[in-house]
Amino acid sequence: MAAIASIARISTKRFIARSSNVRFMATIKYTPSHEYIKIDGEVGTVGITSHAADALGDVVFVDLPSVGKSFVAGDSFGSVESVKAASDVYSPVAGEVLEVNGDLDSNPGLVNEAPFVGGWFMKLKITDQTELSKLLDEAAYKQHCEDDKH
Repeated sequence: MAAIASIARISTKRFIARSSNVRFMATIKYTPSHEYIKIDGEVGTVGITSHAADALGDVVFVDLPSVGKSFVAGDSFGSVESVKAASDVYSPVAGEVLEVNGDLDSNPGLVNEAPFVGGWFMKLKITDQTELSKLLDEAAYKQHCEDDKH
């Protein structure tokens, strides 16, 4: 019986460890205008996709919103400028800005180097989770990018 109890404790610990890791896995959704939102609970990290960063070329400036500012889905929250062009950036969902990526002030090239890691623009407190269902998943976004090429 002691052996079974020991195995049960070990199995439970492994399950809890795996389950706790799932909590930290983020879902990523996309807009047709090439923004992404990495969702972790009620917080979404927003930036532009690799596809958009590649199309822009070398990013030289990023205009970010103020912490505390609120947006509705589709609102322009800033802009990104490259050696080729300048473009507005749009909020994928409604929310309040919790944090902006200050590293982009001194190193806007992070948008090109690592758009999903160091090149994110802002973190939002998502005010309407149902809006996420209107966004594209990875497969739909890839198809959208393929369709844009033609």
